Order: sequence, then C-alpha cells, then structure tokens
Amino acid sequence: MDNTTTREQQPRKKKHRKRKFSFKNVLLLGPFRFFGGRAKAAVTTITVTASIINGTFPMSNNTLTSAATVPSPPLAKPDPNNPTPIPLVVTNNCGETIWPGIGTQNGLGPGTGGFELAPGARREMYVSPDWQGRVWGRTNCSFNADGTGPSNLNGVNGNGAACLTGDCFAQLSCEYTGAVPVTLAEFNLIGGFGGKQTFYDISLVDGYNIPLGIIYLPADNTTWIPPNLTNAACIASAGYLSEPSSTGTYYTNASYPTPYESLQDNRGVARWCPWDLQKYPPKKPGDGVYPYPDDAIQRPIFDPCLSACSHTNSPQDCCTGDYNSPEACRPSLYSEQAKAVCPDAYSYAFDDQTSTFIIPTGGGWEVVFCPLGRSTNILQVFGKQLRDIASGNRLSKEVLERITNQSWIEEMNPVKSRNGGDVLQPALLTMAAGVMIVMGVGNGLV
Repeated sequence: MDNTTTREQQPRKKKHRKRKFSFKNVLLLGPFRFFGGRAKAAVTTITVTASIINGTFPMSNNTLTSAATVPSPPLAKPDPNNPTPIPLVVTNNCGETIWPGIGTQNGLGPGTGGFELAPGARREMYVSPDWQGRVWGRTNCSFNADGTGPSNLNGVNGNGAACLTGDCFAQLSCEYTGAVPVTLAEFNLIGGFGGKQTFYDISLVDGYNIPLGIIYLPADNTTWIPPNLTNAACIASAGYLSEPSSTGTYYTNASYPTPYESLQDNRGVARWCPWDLQKYPPKKPGDGVYPYPDDAIQRPIFDPCLSACSHTNSPQDCCTGDYNSPEACRPSLYSEQAKAVCPDAYSYAFDDQTSTFIIPTGGGWEVVFCPLGRSTNILQVFGKQLRDIASGNRLSKEVLERITNQSWIEEMNPVKSRNGGDVLQPALLTMAAGVMIVMGVGNGLV
C-alpha cells in the first residue's frame, strides 16, 4: 500500500503576503561530512499522532522539471523481526517538488536513500530503534529513467549533477550524503547511557538550502512530553516567515505555545548569509563594481549559503587539528548569523549546548520541508525543562502549567519582538541558556 498522501483535506492556515520563492541556482559537488554512532537500546511501542504542520506558502512554478518520470522506490515495511519499528515521515510543505535524501549511518534505514515528493505530499516509512541517520532536501532534480544518473550527460549544472542542491552523485536513492550547502535533520535514536536517549537536531554546519522542521511523534511512554518542547524549525529563507512574534502555535497546539525567534522579517532574513558564502551571489551591476556594503545589491530569494567550514575547509572554521576544542574553535560570522535566524539549529561543530535536543527513546519523527511560521527558540526558553527530561525526570504539574503560560514563555524568551524586524542580533542568541548535554552523555552526532 502506498502511503504517499496529500493534505488537501486538511484546513489551511491563513496566508500572509509573501514573496515568491523559487529553487533557481546551481550547486556543484562539495565535501561530505559523516556522523558517528552509539550502542543499541530497546524502545517501547509507537503510537503515531497526526502531523500538526499544514498549508504552504506560494512559490514560483517555473522550476526545472524531470526529463524522465522516475517512480519512487517502494515504501519500507516494518521488519517482522523488529517488534518496535520507528515511524519516519517526510513531508513536502514547499510549493515545488523536492527530492528528499536519506543517509543511514547505523541500524536499519527506510529501504530507500531518496525519492521524489510532490508539493503537499508526505511519505511514511520506518527505521529500526537503533537508527542513526540524516534527512535533507534536494531541489531542481532531473534523473535518467532508472534514477542512476542525470537525464543528460552534463547534468543540470554542467558538472554531471542531477540536482541543483543537495545532490548525491546524481543518484535518486542516495548512498552518500548530499553535497553542500544543505540543511540537515540529524537523528541518533540510541544516544546517552545504554542508548536510552534520543538525540536529534537541525544542522546548518554543512550550510543551508531550504527551510526544515522536525516534528516528534510520541510513543506510549512519551505522550507526557509537551510538543512545544520538542518540535523545532529553521526558516532562514525570505518568503516563508510569518509576522514577527515571540510565540505561536505552528508545530504545536493552542495549549502549548512555542517560543519563536521574533526579530527577523522577510527582508532581513534574505540577507543573513555572509556575502562571500553565498553559493551563487547576484551578478555585478553593469559597471562591474559592487556597491559598498555588498548587501545593497538585491539577493535572489533562493540563496543557498555555504557554512564557513564548507567554504574554506580550514581547521579554524571546521574545528579540527589545533582547533578541535570548544575553547580553541569559536563561532564564525556565519555561525553567529545562522544562530540569529535559527536559534535552535547547529551553527558550527561545538554548538551542542543550544542545538541538541535530548528525550527518552521511543516515538517517531516527521521531517517537514518548508514549514510554516517562524524559526523556533525552544532550547533557550525551555533549557531547564529539557535538561530534566534528558535526565529521565518527568515534569511536575507546576512546570507543566508554566509552559502553557504564554506570558511566562514570552518573558523567558531572551529575544523580544520589535516593530519593523529587519535585524540580526547574534550576540543575544549566543548566551549560555538551555545546556542540553547530560554529564557523561555524548550525542553521537558530528
């Protein structure tokens, strides 16, 4: 049974006026980064809940289409020898087709490394309880008939790639991680002591290409964890942000307001990427001279951004060699700007404290491309509560009442709303708030 469905039957959210977004740029193959693993652990039975991200923002329809229609590989079925399959759902909330890529580092993956996903469609799959892997989005892909290469010899970018961003050696079903820059959802389902914790994050360490959200699907043993503590989003593309607000109900429900990044607007978020890290910066004016500062030039709406590490591959930017410690490797301008627009996302190698989510094992996951609303700011606002959860403690009645209180959440949010937006304030977002690493626990993600 094909579980790929659309969401036309679900009510749409009220749309804001947005600029149109189009996947129109070229991505060449770049360096790859892999992730590590930990020991196995058992989990409890899964109860899959309904997704809580609906609707889409308008995007242009003049995207590159495939020269050949390639059928998606069959859905992975739960292993009959595995009594606890973990749901992994991928949803395309974008206005254009994307080609999700899936990389498996440990455990049993979903049976495919990538597939085509139409606007508004979702795909339900399963992974094993010891799965470690990542999910990313590829754009503007054109494969040959069997999905083993580009539809033409030169590929979509003249270098043999089948996708303009996130390409994995021109394969529909990826065997390698996507080429940079790419936004990542990373999972380690067997983290911590004895593999009894799940670690997950949104990573911009390899750069950024499209917005991404992670939705937790509770298991029987984790239904008590409120959704505003688990459901993260990174929206760093112009045309996707709702109006500035400190809280909202995207990714959650009315009972549990989610804390948001609240300073950026669509004009400001269009310029967060440092000029020299744009994968394809706008062309020079007719006289061949950039005005100063460079940001006076209109940038494209779809503006993939390389990380400092993927751009220079230097030890200082990649936190390797003599810089392989938090004390020696400090945030770059890219990291600070990325943290300003996506407070809950990894911005560089030692950004664990305000980027890693840790919850008990159990439950499934939905990765949503082009989520609605705003980037979340969960780890800074709910750091103490998440540390308690990571330590195996349940939240008290008093705490549960507090995290439903919108006024309290807004008071705890270190970044307050301002009229006008169009600002970046990374200094406010690098404070040591929600430290998520439990003593002696490593997350197993690079």
